[in-house]
Parts: sequence; structure tokens; C-alpha cells
Amino acid sequence: MAILEICAGSVESAIAARDGGAARIELCAALEIGGVTPSAGLIAEARKVEGIVLNVIIRPRGGDFLYDKYEAACMEHDILTCKQLGVDGVVIGALTADGEIDSELCRRLIAAAEGMSITFHRAFDMCRNPRKALEELIALGCDRVLTSGQATTAEAGIPLIRELAEQAAGRIIIMPGCGVNSKNAAHILQATGAKEIHASARKDVGSKMLFRHTEVSMSAPGSDEYARKETDVNEVKSIVQSIS
Repeated sequence: MAILEICAGSVESAIAARDGGAARIELCAALEIGGVTPSAGLIAEARKVEGIVLNVIIRPRGGDFLYDKYEAACMEHDILTCKQLGVDGVVIGALTADGEIDSELCRRLIAAAEGMSITFHRAFDMCRNPRKALEELIALGCDRVLTSGQATTAEAGIPLIRELAEQAAGRIIIMPGCGVNSKNAAHILQATGAKEIHASARKDVGSKMLFRHTEVSMSAPGSDEYARKETDVNEVKSIVQSIS
């Protein structure tokens, strides 16, 4: 049976992922920009959810993956916080200005995370040479890489994901992710030979607010402040069933 990882942005979503049968969550904040490091409070509360492996993304901001010394220091501190809170693994990624793996920074982050598993996130999909990058991640000691095969979705990226899985030859886990759902998860796994897969499995959830000031927005103009996305336990169950 393949392993399903769910990208979760709240304790509610972590519970839904667990109840749906996922094996692991990647805990993130600000999923609308690809995910950034969640607060210590959210990590601590998610750690209380029993029966599921907890990985946490280490990403100080949205945008590119070129980090300055201040951001690097923040990432190290966040990893140490994760360790103190009993997190199982961290999800990292950093590139140089030339689109290469920032091995120096990654080495620092991996050292800080000693004892936890290491996933290299979809910064991989923005690198210049994925085959070279894969060898560098293996040399660094990463446990897995999350990738869409440098395509808009994992399904579209199947050819490269399959090549990477063959190149990895068991030395690192290749985990397809992006646009994965109950309709295509089994096909992606079968076509790539991957044994793990990553999905968001989210649905829109309405606010319970009775009073609503709809003329004011806290984010982009016209945004719906009274709706959010949470993990859909039924979609998780459907993905698990499809890949079992």
C-alpha cells in the first residue's frame, strides 16, 4: 500500500487527514501561497493529534527560494522549535540565485534537524537541472523529495517523475505532489513507480460568523473573509481507497 501525505493548515485538517487514513501530514500556514512555517502554537496543538506522522514545512516566506542570512537564521530557529515540540520531520528547500541546490544552507538546516526526517519540498521544481539536483539531495542525506516533475501538476509531470524514481533507485523517496486527487492518485503512482504521494484534499468551509462586514477585506480586495479551505476527510478516504 502506498503512503499518503496530506498538506494540512490547521488542527482540524490534521484530524481529518488522520481520520481519512493518511499516514502523514505536512503542516503549513498560508497554503494559498504554497505554505510557510506555521506558528509554534499550531505545531504544538497538531502534535497532540495521535496516530499520524507530523512533518512541518520550514519556509520563512512566500516567493522564491533564495534566502538571505536573516531568513536562514529564522529557518534554523524554527527547526529547533520543531525538535523541542516533538515533530517527526521537517520539509526544507533552498536554491542559489543560479537555480542550483543551496547545499551550504541545506547542510546547516539538516544538521539542526538531526534526528528528524528530511523532505526537500517543491523548490526542487524550480531548480535548473533536476537530475543533478537529485544526486545532490541524496548526498546531503535527504529522505525524500516532493515534486510535480517540474510541471504544473504531478500528472503532467509523470515522465520526469518516473525518470527521477529510476535514477533514485531506492536511495531517496520520490513523492509526487500537486494536483493529486482521488481520480488520478492511483494512475500517478502506477505510472511513476512511486510509493508515496502528496495531496491537499481540501474543501471550502464557510464561516460560523453571524455578523458579517462584507465590505471590508483583510487580504486582496474582493476576497471572501468568511470562507476557508480545510482537509476533506471524505476525499482523503477516497484517495486512500484508490491507492490501497
